[in-house]
Amino acid sequence: MNNKEFIAELSKRTGMYGTKSQRMVSTLIAGMCESFIEGNTVMMSNFGAFEVRKKMERVIVIPGSTQRVLVPPKLTVVFKPATSVKFSVRKGGDDNGQD
Repeated sequence: MNNKEFIAELSKRTGMYGTKSQRMVSTLIAGMCESFIEGNTVMMSNFGAFEVRKKMERVIVIPGSTQRVLVPPKLTVVFKPATSVKFSVRKGGDDNGQD
């Protein structure tokens, strides 16, 4: 699902106009990005958590040659789904993770 399809589905489910849904999603993403820049975790109950993690520097070998390259450390955002989301996806979304 791309951004346009997501906005259309959100508009349909909430009954809001597309422009209002677009602003809502843009505001949410902007707020999340600000939290990531500050190094904070964004937690959404019953969905999961987005965390900023530091990847350590490492040495890689370029395929096709024996050249080694040092990859510097960097910050990245990772997503950890809630347990209910994991179970729902594993079961094909049939029962929302309820056993």
